[in-house]
Amino acid sequence: MPDRIVRIILGLGLLALVFVGPQTAWGWVGLVPLLTGALGSCPVYRLLGRNSCSR
Repeated sequence: MPDRIVRIILGLGLLALVFVGPQTAWGWVGLVPLLTGALGSCPVYRLLGRNSCSR
């Protein structure tokens, strides 16, 4: 769960670069961590065989 929160915060921070600050298109990269955090699924974790979900 903490990794999801970090990904959401990181995604929002990067996405903010599109609208404030340097207004760079690189901010759109923030959609990736934002969506993976919101959906709770990270394709990189699957590739690495990591699971942060406590069951």
